[in-house]
Formats: sequence, structure tokens, C-alpha cells
Amino acid sequence: MDNKKVKGYAYGVIASVSYGLNPLFALPLYASGIRVDSVLFYRYVFALLFLAVMMKMSGQSFALKRSEILPVAVMGLLFSFSSLFLFQSFNYMDAGIASTILFMYPVLVAVIMAVFFKEKLSVVKIASIATAFVGISMLYKGEGGATLSMTGVCLVLMSSLTYALYIVGVNRSSLKEMPGLKLTFYAILFGSLVYIVRLRGGMDLQWLTGGTQWMNALGLALFPSLISMVTIAKAIRNIGATPAAILGALEPLTALFVGVMVFHERLTGGNVVGILLILFAVTLIVVGPRGWLRFKAVWHKRTVG
Repeated sequence: MDNKKVKGYAYGVIASVSYGLNPLFALPLYASGIRVDSVLFYRYVFALLFLAVMMKMSGQSFALKRSEILPVAVMGLLFSFSSLFLFQSFNYMDAGIASTILFMYPVLVAVIMAVFFKEKLSVVKIASIATAFVGISMLYKGEGGATLSMTGVCLVLMSSLTYALYIVGVNRSSLKEMPGLKLTFYAILFGSLVYIVRLRGGMDLQWLTGGTQWMNALGLALFPSLISMVTIAKAIRNIGATPAAILGALEPLTALFVGVMVFHERLTGGNVVGILLILFAVTLIVVGPRGWLRFKAVWHKRTVG
């Protein structure tokens, strides 16, 4: 394996692992009393500042065409609600399980493309969709026969769906050719309006009061957002979109590892089987016929989710 591919796979691993660290920084903020809207407000604002510096350093223009304003605003709202639903689900279910269900978004993209854009569903895609939903059913029953919170499951499915809609929207609009940094910057900018409204213009914002809270808030903006975004772009350039997308399976696995090792979340044998089924289903979608064409843009344009 040549040096370029070694670097590419390394970047892919770093991108996926860093993106899977959401629970590591979010859950301690929850435990310290910071609620979801304030957590996401800080994440978006800090990420916005990091991205502005990166764009300035790379000499990218901040200018938007008039025709791009409405599409990027809509896309920003979609992935902002995806973040909101996911982070709310952490209050109802284990973060590792939630992150695994979120990873279904490529399957939902295939469903959306079939329903609304008449893209043919191959046998492989149908099998992938069925396998993914069997996997979710395996996750539904936890330790001692206890079931997952239906509220939590609905929230994370909404998160996955809104992210899938964002992906389709980007690839079916004038934003398809917009540079990744610029798209992410404006999507975060418009997406942050969700939290400004929900926090009543900042009146309900909870202030960060200690060093630990500041470190976790900055960590959310730095690792799952900035580092993941930069390294996934490098991975795609070095090894291509499909291998980078397959390495994305490390995202839910990282979240599961953090949940079990740091927050003492528990997994049953059925949970493990369900997780493997979902990962298998997503891999089938990505490596299937023309799958890489669809997900090249997905991974190139990936945002803070």
C-alpha cells in the first residue's frame, strides 16, 4: 500500500472516530445542568468561529449568490433539526445506541431517492433497507427485557431522516458545487437560528461557568465538527469516497465504545446483533451499484450533524 493510501485511511479513521465523540462531550454538559438548546448553541457558535478562521486562512470567499441564499438556509435548518433531534434523544436512550440508529441515514437516502426521484430500488437496496429495520428491532429490546424509549427512538429516526433530506437537498440543488467549507459555514450560520429562537433570543441561554464546561463545549465544536470535517475531505482525496464512507462505520462504534467505557452503558447480545445488521445494511448501500456516486457528495459536504 502506497503512502498516499496509508494517509488516506488514517485520515478516514480520525474523521470517523472524532465524529463519534459527540457523547463524550455532550453527556457531561447535560450532567452539569446545561440543557440541549444551550449545548447546541455553543457548539454551533464555536464551530462557526473555527470555520470562519479556516475560510479566511484558505482565501475562500464568503460571498453568496442570491440564488443560493434560500437553498442554503433550508439546508441549514434541516441539519440543525437533525442535531437537535439527536441530542434530545440522548436524554431518552443510551448515546451509543442512538448514534448507531442515526447511522441509518444512507438507507433513508436510498428510500427518498426511490420515492421522490423514481430511482430504481435494486434487490440489494431492498435487502439493505429490510436488514436495517431488522437491526433496529434487535436494538429495541434491552437488558432484562426492557424496551427502548419510543420517544428516544422516534427522535433519533427523525434526526436520521432530516440529515438524509439534507443530503438529498444538497445534491439536488444549486449547492452541489459549493465548496464544502463555505457550505458548512452558511449551513451552520442559518442553522444556529433554530437555537436563537428556541432560547428566546438568548434570554434562556445557560452560561458556561467552569473550565470543564468550557472544555466540553469547545470539544464538541472541535472534534466532531472541525477535525472530522477536515480529515474526511483529506481521506476522500487520498482513497476515494467509498472507502471513506465505509470507514464511517467507526462513528457509531466509537460512540458505543465511549458509552460503554466512560458512561457505563450496557449492551445485550441482541443489541450487538442489531448493531452489526445496521452496519452491514449501510455498507451494502454504499458499495452497491452507483452507491459511491451518491455518497461522494455526501462525504465531501458532510457537516456537524
